[in-house]
Amino acid sequence: MRYTRLWVVAAIIASIILVSFVFSVPHTKEVAIAPISPPATTIPTVIVHDTYRKGTHTITGSVLAPNPCTILSVTAVPIQGASASSTATGILVEVSLPTDVGVCLQEPLTMNFSTTINAPASLPITATVNGVTATTTLL
Repeated sequence: MRYTRLWVVAAIIASIILVSFVFSVPHTKEVAIAPISPPATTIPTVIVHDTYRKGTHTITGSVLAPNPCTILSVTAVPIQGASASSTATGILVEVSLPTDVGVCLQEPLTMNFSTTINAPASLPITATVNGVTATTTLL
């Protein structure tokens, strides 16, 4: 008989704990969900300096990289006119900053670059970073 009372008391205590747990846990309908906003897109800035000598442009500059582990790749290509046979109307500096998937200190860093291209003198220079048109500051 003593053990029966003990089991009944244990069952009552367990049911009280279970019922209080069910009522104290918030339900998914009650929890407010914050809307996920898309990340703000920032226009990258590329600072360039052009030196022209004997038909060759040497373009040096800098760009802000997301972290020190980023591998910077830069190429300069001529911007062609309306027809394929026309001369270049400008120079496009294509900057590639691939996203790093490894473990790295997430501290922005200014990285320097240099590239060359054979083109006529005094052409306008524009830049892209990962395919996005960047703000180009010419020094």
